[in-house]
Amino acid sequence: MKIGMTYDLKDDYLKSGYNKETAAEFDSEDTIFAIENALREQGHRTDRIGNIKALTRRLAVGDKWDLVFNIAEGAAGFGREAQVPALLDAYGIPYTFSDPLVLSITLHKAMTKHIVRDLGINTPDFTVIESEADVKKIGLPFPLFVKPVAEGTSKGISATSIVSDIHALKKECTRILNLFHQPVLVETYLPGREFTIGIIGTGKKAECLGVLEVLLNGNAEEGAYSYQNKEHFKERVIYRLANDSGAREAARLAIDVWRGLGCRDGGRVDVRNDGNGAPSFIEVNPLAGLHPENSDLCILASHAGITYGTLIERLVRAALDRIPYNYTCKEVG
Repeated sequence: MKIGMTYDLKDDYLKSGYNKETAAEFDSEDTIFAIENALREQGHRTDRIGNIKALTRRLAVGDKWDLVFNIAEGAAGFGREAQVPALLDAYGIPYTFSDPLVLSITLHKAMTKHIVRDLGINTPDFTVIESEADVKKIGLPFPLFVKPVAEGTSKGISATSIVSDIHALKKECTRILNLFHQPVLVETYLPGREFTIGIIGTGKKAECLGVLEVLLNGNAEEGAYSYQNKEHFKERVIYRLANDSGAREAARLAIDVWRGLGCRDGGRVDVRNDGNGAPSFIEVNPLAGLHPENSDLCILASHAGITYGTLIERLVRAALDRIPYNYTCKEVG
C-alpha cells in the first residue's frame, strides 16, 4: 500500500521564528523517521508529503495515495488540526485519525467540555475568559486551574496555573492572553490522581490500550503535568501502568468520551480525580504525539509491552477497518 505522510516539522517553525514552547506540538525529524520506518517494516511504500502547503501542491499536480498517515497539527486558527483532513476529504483520499469536525471541536477545550457535559460525563465546572475584564465575572470557587483554550503538549501550563485568589487569577489569565493570543479556559482544580488513557479503534470497536498514571517527583513543578514537567519527564515524572478499580473507572469514562465525540483510530483521553476520588474528564487528544520515546501514547504502549512498530500497525489497521472497501481495494499507482 502506498501511504503518504502529512506532518508539521518542528525545525521549520523554529527557523521561521517560533520559540521552543510555541513550536512544541510540531513533530521532530525523529518522529517522522520512526513512523516511516514502522510503516515500511509492515511492507508499505511511504511518501513524505509534509505540511498542508506541500499537500496542496501535490494534490494540484494529481498525486494520490491509498492512505495518508496524518499527524499534521496546523499552524493557525481553531481549525488548524482539521485543515489537512478537510483537504483530503475534498479529494476523496482516506487518512488516519479523526475527521475535520472532531479535530475542530476537540482542539477547543471549552467546546469539548460543553459536549462532554451534555453527554452526562463528569467534567470540572469551567468558564472561558476572552479578556481581562471577564475575570471579575468568574463565580467559580477557588482553587482554579488556568490554561489556554486551544493548545496541546501542556503549552501555557506551569506551577502558576493553579490559582487561589482573584489577584493570581487575573495575573495568570493576562499572561496567557498576551502569550497565546487566544481565550483562556478556567476550571475547577482537581486535586486527585491523574491518568492518561490510550485508546485504539473507532465507535463500538474502540478499546482501551492501557491506563497510565502520571506521578510527579519531588523536583517537579507542583500540582500539574506542566510543559516543563513534560519537557524534563525523565527527571520529574514517574509513569505507572494502573489497573486498580480507580484506573478501570477512568478507562470507562475515557471510552465514553471517545465514542461520544466520534474520535477515530487512536489517541488519548486525560482524566483526573476530584476531591472525592471520582474520575473527571480533562481533555482528549485525537491527534496524539507519536515520538517513540517522549510522547505519552508511546510511553503508555511501552509500559503495556506494545512495541512502537505494533502501535503504528494497530493505528493503521484501525483506520483501514473503518474505511470503505472501494477506497482501498486497488492500489494507487
